[in-house]
Amino acid sequence: MPDYPMKNGHDALEEKLGRLSKKPGVRASIILDRASGAILKTSGELSALRTAKSRDAATAASFSNEAPAAEASESQGVEDFAAMIWNYVNASGQLVHEVDKEDELRLLRLRTKKQEIVIVPDAKYVLTVIHDTPSA
Repeated sequence: MPDYPMKNGHDALEEKLGRLSKKPGVRASIILDRASGAILKTSGELSALRTAKSRDAATAASFSNEAPAAEASESQGVEDFAAMIWNYVNASGQLVHEVDKEDELRLLRLRTKKQEIVIVPDAKYVLTVIHDTPSA
């Protein structure tokens, strides 16, 4: 048996995120608590994790030289994005359960013209990765 030091869940998660963030096209990632939807960790371009509404508010605040307002708007945008992802995962899981009570949600993939959002729900976490849409 190999003599590897056992990694705890947090270290393994950090290692996976580090590898993931180095992949080409990956713009940002966010990890949510599965039970509450609380943001546990973000990485990459936070602007990729914001809603259009918060981007507009941040732009308006930056033109008026209100740096604290722009930062608050960015933070609120990430929280809004996290809430939308968490609600999407819960609604999708409910749909799967309604179709077949013995089945479970494993992966959600949402592709737009500009980006792709990949969501991997787990028992403890919801991992979301935003990356550039590969050319077809």
